[in-house]
Amino acid sequence: MTLGLINANPVVHAKKERIARSEDPPHTDDSLNVLSEESISVDDKLGRILITFTPTVPHCSMVTVIGLCLRVKLKHYFPPHFKVDIKVSQGSHANEESVNKQLNDKERIAAALENPNLRQLVDECLYSNEL
Repeated sequence: MTLGLINANPVVHAKKERIARSEDPPHTDDSLNVLSEESISVDDKLGRILITFTPTVPHCSMVTVIGLCLRVKLKHYFPPHFKVDIKVSQGSHANEESVNKQLNDKERIAAALENPNLRQLVDECLYSNEL
């Protein structure tokens, strides 16, 4: 499945100082300000994680895929008793309320991950970030 450019001219922000890798992709979630450390909240005592991310454009069609990738990634690193809430930043997406509902609906998440094409897209996104 080939996708065209959704945001051909993204605003690229200065990258925060991190541990250097041998090959960084040209545009990461960090460099596009999609996700930042400040937008992640973990409460170990309550077993809750809240992630708020900002799509690059208000009509981003990949917003649910981004949220699904975040959820799958967190599933690998946190115990299953953690409650994960993933939301788009307030006012950052044209369908904010609908997207937030979809990103946190267990049945929709399960159905999405059972779709082989969508699961392959998520896996490719996660694999490409680990290189």
